[in-house]
Amino acid sequence: MDEPHLTVSGAARRLGIAPATLRTWDRRYGIGPSGHARGRHRRYSAADMACLELMQRALMQGAAPAEAARYARTSVSAPRPGSALAPPAVGEDGMTTPGGADRPGVLGAAPPSPPVLLGRGGGGASLRMPGAGPRARGLGRAALAMDSTSVNRLVEDSIATNGLVATWDEVARPVLAAIGDRWAATGRGVEVEHLLSQCLIGVFGTLTAAAVAPETPVPAPTRPVLLAAMPTELHVVPLAVLAALLAERGVGCRSLGAALPADALAAAVRRTAPAAVVLWSQLPETADPTVVTGLPVTRPRYRTFVAGPGWDAAVLPAGVGVLRSLADASERIGAAVQR
Repeated sequence: MDEPHLTVSGAARRLGIAPATLRTWDRRYGIGPSGHARGRHRRYSAADMACLELMQRALMQGAAPAEAARYARTSVSAPRPGSALAPPAVGEDGMTTPGGADRPGVLGAAPPSPPVLLGRGGGGASLRMPGAGPRARGLGRAALAMDSTSVNRLVEDSIATNGLVATWDEVARPVLAAIGDRWAATGRGVEVEHLLSQCLIGVFGTLTAAAVAPETPVPAPTRPVLLAAMPTELHVVPLAVLAALLAERGVGCRSLGAALPADALAAAVRRTAPAAVVLWSQLPETADPTVVTGLPVTRPRYRTFVAGPGWDAAVLPAGVGVLRSLADASERIGAAVQR
């Protein structure tokens, strides 16, 4: 029986990328269908898919495109018998399995990482991230390519491997900062920041929902924690991260989103009688201490915290806690809830 082959659109769906990306890899880097004849439709064999999967994995881990292509071609052209680099087997559904072993494809299994390539690359073609690790460089490339599928996969993989705090501090935050610097210097890249922010909010929001799902009940406190951005603050990704981290600890949250008016914040405090309120400010111009002093008094009382670099120079009322990091926030909010 002839070996099943995938069309460009089928191969793109398999990898979760755009068909145009596959054509670019073929044209620029020679990663394409090995048996393609001029004038005929491109068809990807099992070995071609193995090569594409290895290139995609290398890109997501921070390798430059040319290096990733060279790694993928070399690995597939000279596989070890029985190794994950051997040409993949094709199952009854026409999907490939790396190495011919009983393993899932690229979405479920991690092909071997290209260790020689990951130390190079310098942070991507357009983002300056001195000292950033390979995961951050890979995330930067995926964000600049507007490749939300790869962004989500890379962040999820980092969380599974290194946890929430390390993923935020070492992977996501450096990329967001670099995109912000790029926008400040050139006026370009707002769309990249929006895409990355939405992906991060989605990933961390899914973790928050899973932590309090009915099938895995988490004992939530009677009084929740309110998380809100200041009235003119639009950046709320850190609040999504904090909500996920608190959910892991069994702390119930109510996330009120970006640019919450002061009167709406006061109404939410009265209606929920929270254990704690966290107000986020990214920029100094959004950090308004009068919003803090204007919060209503309730019985029982609640703790008030501020978080974010916008508060660095602000003069705050006595008794307001300043959260300096995710770990600090988790510990101090957890203690406030348990009192």
